[in-house]
Amino acid sequence: MAQRRILVVEDDAAIRQGIVDALQFDGYATLEAANGDVGLDMARSVDCDLVLLDLVLPGQDGLSILREVRGTRPTLPIIILTARGEEQDRVQGLKLGADDYVVKPFRVAELLARVEAVLRRSPERPADLKLVPFAGGVIDLARNEIRFENNDRCELSEREVELLRYLACNNGRAISRDEILSRVWRLDPIGIATRTIDMHIARLRDKLHDDCENPRIILTVRGKGYMFADHRESGS
Repeated sequence: MAQRRILVVEDDAAIRQGIVDALQFDGYATLEAANGDVGLDMARSVDCDLVLLDLVLPGQDGLSILREVRGTRPTLPIIILTARGEEQDRVQGLKLGADDYVVKPFRVAELLARVEAVLRRSPERPADLKLVPFAGGVIDLARNEIRFENNDRCELSEREVELLRYLACNNGRAISRDEILSRVWRLDPIGIATRTIDMHIARLRDKLHDDCENPRIILTVRGKGYMFADHRESGS
C-alpha cells in the first residue's frame, strides 16, 4: 500500500514539528504549512490523503480554509485542531465539513488514533467522479453542469454536485436520508428532522428533466430513501 500523505497546517512551530515527528514515526509522509494562506493553497492543490487543520492561523483562518476546500475537494478528509475547546467552534467546523476534531493540548496517541479512524472511514467517501452519463445527457461534476443531448445546459450548485456525486458513486443502492445527512451534509442525523434532502432531490429531478411522479434517474425507495438508477456506466 502506498504511504499515506498528511498535510499539517499549524502556525506554532513547536506544535507543528511535534505533530510531524509523530506522524512520520507512525509511518506517514507529511507536508507542512505555517500559515493560512499557504495552507489553503496546498490543501486545494497538493496530493494528500488527509489535512490536520488548526483553526487559529495567520492569514486565512481555519474555518475559511475548511469552507474553501470543501467547495473544491469535497472528498478530502479533514481533522480540525483547536486550542479554544469551545463547543461552538467544533460544531461550526463539523457543519462546514470537518470529519473530526482534536482539542489542544492533546496526547499524541489520541491524535494518531483519530487520524487512523478518519482514514479508515475515507474509502466510504465517494470517488471524485467527473462525468455521470444518464438517459438524455451527461452530468459534468467537474464543471457543475448538466448537458443534454440537444445541447441545452443547466447549472448545478456545489451542494447539488456533492449529492449527485454520492448518489452516482452508490448507484443501484438505496441510500437513507440519515446516510445522506451524514456523508453529504456531514451532520449527525440523530435528532434532526428536516425536509432539505427531499427539496434538493426535487430540484435535481427538475433539472434532470426526471418525472417527479415516475422518476427514472433518481428513484424513491419507499421506507429506505433514494437511489440513482443503475442503468448506465459511470464516467471518470
